[in-house]
This record gives sequence, C-alpha cells and structure tokens, in this order.
Amino acid sequence: MNLIGAILLAAGESTRLGQPKQLIQFEGTSLVRRATLAALSSECSSVIVVLGANQELVKPELSRLSIRIVENQNWKEGMASSLRAGLEALSAETNGEADAAIIMLCDQPMVTSEVLNRIVQRFLSTRTALVASEYENTLGVPALFRRDLFPTLLALKGAEGAKKAIAKYRNQAEIVPFPQGSFDIDTPEDLLRLARE
Repeated sequence: MNLIGAILLAAGESTRLGQPKQLIQFEGTSLVRRATLAALSSECSSVIVVLGANQELVKPELSRLSIRIVENQNWKEGMASSLRAGLEALSAETNGEADAAIIMLCDQPMVTSEVLNRIVQRFLSTRTALVASEYENTLGVPALFRRDLFPTLLALKGAEGAKKAIAKYRNQAEIVPFPQGSFDIDTPEDLLRLARE
C-alpha cells in the first residue's frame, strides 16, 4: 500500500489581503474547506491541515472532516514552521512510513482532487523524488516530495517554503502542467478576479 499524505498549509496571516484568506468564499465554500475536500477526495491516504493565525475562526470550517488538524504555535516564523509541523504530524500518523507528501496551499482555488491525483499517479508510475506543478514558466505547489526529501523540507527556515526545495531538486522533477495554478489569492485585486471567475 502506498502511504501518501496531503499537507495543507493554512496558517498564514494574509497580511496583504487584509482578511483571513482561509475564510474567503468561492463557489459556496471557504477556500480552506475547498482545498481540504479536494485532498480528501484524492488518492492521498491521510490529510493534515496546519493552522496558525486566526485558527479559532478557521477551525469551524473543517468540522466533521476526517483529517488531522495541527495547530502551529510558531506560525509567525513563516511557512517553514508550518511545513515542519505538517511533516512531523504525518510522520507520527504513519509511524514514519509515509512514502511521500503532497504540499498544498489553500489560496489556489483551482486545485481539485483531479489535479492532486495526476501528481500522485505520476509519482506512482515513476517513483521520482519530486513531482511539481508547472504554471507561468515556474514550478510550484501542489508538489509531491518523496520521503527521502523530507529532511530538505524540515531544514527550511523562516519564510522559506516548498518552492526553495523544488528549485533545489528541479532537475530530478517530474512536471505536471497545471496552468490554473498561477491563480492564487494574495491581494484585494485577486479577490476581484476570483469574483469574476
């Protein structure tokens, strides 16, 4: 059996947006619940959601879902602390046996279970160390990291995220085109674009 975890990083403060992006509604669902449901509907065997800023507001969005919620008390340190919290929870849940983890963010509203399954299938067919999404001539998340790359993710500091690890292993990466991945919610202008979608 393949143990592939999905780790949803949803601990940020959304300073540029001016409101918690986790709670933004799109197609009748908050972004954090939408991303979590995509992960639950995918071929991933466990789903871990890392919360931090505004976690008391965000947690009710995840009620009655079969997931593990991790409260990252060090969220102010930046994304690296949430990656560590998520990977440690996945390791605990799988007794260190997870084959791989998909790192995903809740501010990419176009991520679906189909997108995640394409990444999983590419990993299962190639067993490569890294499967990354490609959009706007860059590689990014959602991205799958094989277990032997977990130490690289755990060594990240501060605001560094998965993108730094993707850049490091770029020439080993299998690439899954995901043009809609470039659409993320960071600013009030992005919200207006989302409303137009």
